[in-house]
Amino acid sequence: MHAVVHRVTFNDRSAAESDLDRVVSGVTGMPGFVAGYWVGTSADAGVAAVMFDSEEAAQGFASFLRGAPAVPGVTLDRESIEVGQVMAHA
Repeated sequence: MHAVVHRVTFNDRSAAESDLDRVVSGVTGMPGFVAGYWVGTSADAGVAAVMFDSEEAAQGFASFLRGAPAVPGVTLDRESIEVGQVMAHA
């Protein structure tokens, strides 16, 4: 299993939260999707970790993210997008 991890800045947190169901719905439909976690780390920042069943699927999602259209209220830190092997989970 592989994960795609990335950071975001909330420009308008309420707009971001309002659009989150649409974002999650789109991500869950990606090939190889296993699980996803979207975490607000502060009032104006967050991080997401999205798991995929293969490195290929994770790399495909990372490529999609790098070119993804803007989400209302959110700035994606495209430089923070990383793919890594999940070493353990519980």
